[in-house]
Amino acid sequence: MTECDPAPSGPRVQVSRIGPFFAAIWLFLLVDPLLEGWAHRDEVSGIVGILATVAFAAAYMWIWVRTRADRAALVANPPLAFALTYIGVLVGLAVVMVLTLGESGLASTVYLAVSIVMVTPFRAAAPAVIGLALAVLTLSAVEDWGSQAGLAFGILAASVAIFGMRTVVNRNIELLKAEQENASLAVENERTRFARDLHDILGHSLTVITVKAELAQRMLDVDPERTRAELADLERLSRDALADVRRAVEGYRELTLPGELARARNALAAAEIDAHLPNSADEVPTELRELFAWTVREGVTNVIRHSGAHRCEVRLTASSAEVVDDGASSVPSPAPGSGLAGLRERASAVGATVVTRHLSPGFSLQVVRG
Repeated sequence: MTECDPAPSGPRVQVSRIGPFFAAIWLFLLVDPLLEGWAHRDEVSGIVGILATVAFAAAYMWIWVRTRADRAALVANPPLAFALTYIGVLVGLAVVMVLTLGESGLASTVYLAVSIVMVTPFRAAAPAVIGLALAVLTLSAVEDWGSQAGLAFGILAASVAIFGMRTVVNRNIELLKAEQENASLAVENERTRFARDLHDILGHSLTVITVKAELAQRMLDVDPERTRAELADLERLSRDALADVRRAVEGYRELTLPGELARARNALAAAEIDAHLPNSADEVPTELRELFAWTVREGVTNVIRHSGAHRCEVRLTASSAEVVDDGASSVPSPAPGSGLAGLRERASAVGATVVTRHLSPGFSLQVVRG
C-alpha cells in the first residue's frame, strides 16, 4: 500500500451502492451507549453522551461513504492529513462517550479501530489497533469495569476482517489502474500507428500532386496538350489519395496499397529481412490498387512465415505487382484454399492473373493484368 494517494483525477468506475448500508447494520453496538445516555437524560452527562454517540455514528458512517467514492475514483488511500484529522475527531468523540457514559462508551473503540484500518496504511494501523486494545484492558482494570477481554478481542477481530477487505479492494484498484494504463497505451500506440500510416499514405502522393500542379501551371501557355495530360494525372492521383484516406479513416482494417507498403516495411524490419519497397504507388491505376494491396500483404506474409529469406523486394508497375524473396528455392506453392486461392479469385475479378515461380534461390509471387 502507498502512504498516501493523490486526489482523484482520472477515470471513475462503478461500485456497489449497498456497502455503506451493510456497514450501518453494525451500528447496533452503539445502542447500549444510547440507552445509557437516555437513562440519564435529565443530566448534562446523559445529553452530552447521546449527542456524542450520534455524532460518532455519523462520522463513522461518513468514512464508508468517502471510501466508496475513493474506490470509484481508483484512490486506494485518502490523504494523510485527512486521515489524521478524521481519526482525531473520532478519538475526541470516543473520549467524550467514555467520560459521560462510562463503560458503555467503550463500544466506540471497535468502530474507532475499524476506521483506523480503513484510512491508514497497515504499518501505522497495526500498532494503533493493538495499542487501542491494550488501552481498553488497562482502562477497564483501573475503573473496575470488569474484564473487557471480549471487547479487546472484538477490536482485533474486526480490524483483521477490515484489513482483509481493504487489501482485496486495493488489489482490485491496482488491477483496474493497470488495465486503464494498458488501454491508454494501446490507444496511444494505435494513434501513433495511424499517424504513421496516414503519413505514408499521403506524404508522397501530396508531394507528387504539388509537383504536377506546378508543372501544369508552367506548361499551361506552352504546351496545352501536355498540360491536359498532367491535369488528368493530377486528378487521378488526388482521387486515389482521397480514397486511401477514406478507407483508412472509415474502416481502418480495409486495405490500401500505400498502407500495405508501410505495414510490409515494418513487418519485414521486425523479421530482420532486408526490405526493398517502392516509395510510392502513384503509377498503379485506381482499379488495381486494392488487388495489388492484397498481393503485397499475401506475398510479404508468406515471405515472413515460410521462406527463411534474408531479402524481400516488392515491384510495382501500372499493370503488375510482384513480391520476390531470396529464400529456399524448395518452398512449395501455397496449398489450395490458402490466401493464394483468395488472391486468384480477386485477380480474376479484374481480369488479372496470379503467377508463382520458383527461383534459384527464392520465390516470386506476381499478379499481372493484360
